[in-house]
Amino acid sequence: MQEGRGRTLSDPLVVDSALACVLAAVTIVYARQGYEAQYRAEGWPPFGALACALSLAVNLPLALRRRAPHVAFTASCGALLTYTAGGFQPSVNLWAPLLACYSVLAARPARQAAWTAALTAGAWVASGLAARLSLEMSLAQAVIGVGIVWAYAGANRRLAQRNARLAALAQQRREQELRARHALTEERLRIARELHDVVAHHLSALAVQAGLADFVFDSDPAAARSAVVSIGTSTRQALDEMRGLLQVLRADNTLIDNDQLYHPSPGLQRLDELVERTRAAGLHVTAAVTGPARPLPSGVDLCAFRILQEALTNAVKHAGRGAHVDVDVAYGRDHLTGRVSDEGRGTPPADVPSNGLGLIGMRERARLCGGSLRAGPRAEGGFEVSFTIPLAPMTTSGDG
Repeated sequence: MQEGRGRTLSDPLVVDSALACVLAAVTIVYARQGYEAQYRAEGWPPFGALACALSLAVNLPLALRRRAPHVAFTASCGALLTYTAGGFQPSVNLWAPLLACYSVLAARPARQAAWTAALTAGAWVASGLAARLSLEMSLAQAVIGVGIVWAYAGANRRLAQRNARLAALAQQRREQELRARHALTEERLRIARELHDVVAHHLSALAVQAGLADFVFDSDPAAARSAVVSIGTSTRQALDEMRGLLQVLRADNTLIDNDQLYHPSPGLQRLDELVERTRAAGLHVTAAVTGPARPLPSGVDLCAFRILQEALTNAVKHAGRGAHVDVDVAYGRDHLTGRVSDEGRGTPPADVPSNGLGLIGMRERARLCGGSLRAGPRAEGGFEVSFTIPLAPMTTSGDG
């Protein structure tokens, strides 16, 4: 209940209605007591029921000054002009139209709201003349009053616009962070699925070997058969557990196809195939492999292939048809490095979708393998992606 009352008290309509009622009450009380007793000039009619009604018409529209600022201003300023034309004491109803004018100026651009300032200044001049001030004095008070309101409203309007832009930027940043977090989650799920395929492939091979050994290894029938059967049973249980894990990780909840389960995951042995597909997309691709190539851990092999695949996909999207792309893979003693660079001078493809999240996935893959990835524009033009993944130190035949 207290929270509901707090929202009600902070409602602009409630606040403005209270302001309008208080201003109307103060105006009427002041006019009837102070003006009638001391300041009523000769020739001015008494402040009776008609003057009270017109004063209410001047002040009460302020209740709508934020809901409908133009309506509030038009009603208040029109009522003031009617009140002034009636010959009543003019000085008691000047502030409500000025406040209504501020509301319009704060809510609308200056060019669109200039007419409100001009009309308010005219009403103030008319009121000053009705109060038997000189034309110069009437113009001066109108210019000063409306000028202050114009400057203050403009400053508040610009502040509100800056705050709105900052809020929009903050919202965009939150959305970008959410998209990036979602991309990381999706990439991790994808990596988990692929690592499952890697492990499942090796475990299935182990199960086949253990089953074959069960038939051919008969020198110790009791112990050997028991050990080999235990290996086969354990590996099959591991495969079943990995199938259950994959069903949890897959976002689309699709079941595993046993025919696909035993296919090895892609690796650098398919680099030539990847390069040919990129060439078919219209790029001039040059690939080079340096260093003594050797079998890599399945996770590292898959990680390197996927990074190269994503980097070439980005080149197709952004470098454009006809661009030259260099792919370099280097096998070091204890590191695997790769680089994909393009000149970025091709013909941009039309309507190529891009979510800008590919780099996030590549960095996450490299990080999960203990490596690092750098990506960015080249000084000579184009774009470059390079990565480094640690490997077990390479041994030679002479090592003891």
